[in-house]
Amino acid sequence: MKRFVLTLCAIACSLFVLGVSAAESQNRPARPAARGSVMHVVSFKFKADAGADKIKEVEKAFAALKQKIPQIVSYEWGTNISPEKLNKGFTHAFVLTFKNAGDRDAYLVHPAHKEFGKLVGPVLDDVFVVDFVAKHN
Repeated sequence: MKRFVLTLCAIACSLFVLGVSAAESQNRPARPAARGSVMHVVSFKFKADAGADKIKEVEKAFAALKQKIPQIVSYEWGTNISPEKLNKGFTHAFVLTFKNAGDRDAYLVHPAHKEFGKLVGPVLDDVFVVDFVAKHN
């Protein structure tokens, strides 16, 4: 009986440690982009009459581009949480990473990106894009 309890304790402890390790790896900060990668930053300001359902559709469609366009190395996004109130109505930010400018250029003309543009265009009040080459100090 004592051996059984010790075995159960060992299993429980192992599962706990594995669970903590898995949780920590999920919350680990993203690795910085490789030096020389092209970072494509996009921000959206939606029209006042763009409904929550349509905005959710845009969010899902943008995320789906990662599976449709092989040149996208990584994709991250979020909504504005800045307390500075300097977002000028832009609520959504997206950061796509490409290995190089050529891959970014292939993304820009990719049919899936063009289709996404047709979906998002009618609900946008404004958009801005900034691309930069990743540098590390």
